[in-house]
Amino acid sequence: MHLIVGLGNIGEKYQLTRHNVGFMVIDEMTKNLATSNINNSNFQSTLLKSGYNLFSKPTTFMNNSGLAVHAIKEYYKIDLENIIVIHDDLDLPFGTVKFKIGGGHGGHNGLRSLDAHITKEYIRIRVGIGKPQDKADVANYVLSNFSKEELNKLADIINHIIEAIEALKTEDIDLVKSKYTLK
Repeated sequence: MHLIVGLGNIGEKYQLTRHNVGFMVIDEMTKNLATSNINNSNFQSTLLKSGYNLFSKPTTFMNNSGLAVHAIKEYYKIDLENIIVIHDDLDLPFGTVKFKIGGGHGGHNGLRSLDAHITKEYIRIRVGIGKPQDKADVANYVLSNFSKEELNKLADIINHIIEAIEALKTEDIDLVKSKYTLK
C-alpha cells in the first residue's frame, strides 16, 4: 500500500496558494479515480482510498501535518519507502520538480512536523515555487496565490508529477529522478 500525501492548508482562502501545491496534486490525481472516503477523526486528514493507494490531505494545518501522517502510517502499517509527500519548496525556482529521500526541512514547517513524527526517510517530491524578493516576506509569499500565468503552467507540472508518482510505485527513486526531474 502507498500513502500519497499532499501538504497544504485547509480552507477555501488557501486553495490556490503556493503553499498548497501538494493539495492541488492530490485533488488532480484523485478527481477521475474511483475512491472511497475514509472517515476516522484519528487521521486528522481528508483521506481517500483507491485500490492499494491512500491519498491524504492533512486537516491539521501545515505545522502539524506529521500528526496526521503518523496516525495513518501506524494504522495501515505503511512502510516509509511507500510514503510519498508532495510539498512546495522555496529554494527551487517555479516549475522545478525534484525527488529525494531524507534531507533537511529547509524551514518548511510541514516537513519539520513530518520529520519529528515519522523520521526523514520518506519520499519527497519538491515542487519549486520560487522565493520572494524580500526574504522577510516569506510567510506572505507562500500564502499568496499563484498568478494566472503560473496556474496555466502548473497544470502541466501537476500532470508530470502524477506520472512520476505512478512510476515511484514500481520503479527505483534514482530512475524516477533521472526521468522526471524538471529544472
